[in-house]
Amino acid sequence: MVRFIITLAALAGLAYGGIYFYYDVSLKRAVGDHLDRLGLTAVEVKGIDFAPMAPLVTDTHITAEVAYRSAEASLDIRVIGHPVFSEEYRLELDSLQAFRLSIGAGE
Repeated sequence: MVRFIITLAALAGLAYGGIYFYYDVSLKRAVGDHLDRLGLTAVEVKGIDFAPMAPLVTDTHITAEVAYRSAEASLDIRVIGHPVFSEEYRLELDSLQAFRLSIGAGE
C-alpha cells in the first residue's frame, strides 16, 4: 500500500512538472505573440515568472521580463484563461514594474 502511494505521488509530481514546464513555454510564446500584434516585434521576452500554482488556475498574474537593445523592463500581466488547455485566453497588461537602461555598456 505504501509503495502504491509513493508511486502515485511520484507520477503526480512528474505530471505537474510537465504542466509547469509547458505552461512556462506557452506563456513565453503568448506574450511574444501579443507584443508582436501590438507592433513591438523587436522586443524579446527574456523570461516569465509566475506562482507555483499558476498552471492550475485560469486567472493569474505573471511577471514578464522583456528586453529591447539595451533596455529591459518587467511587466505585470494578468492571464485570463489557460494557454495550455484552452485556445481562448486573454493577456492584460497591469503595470510596468521595473525599467532598466544600460548606457555605454560594452557587450
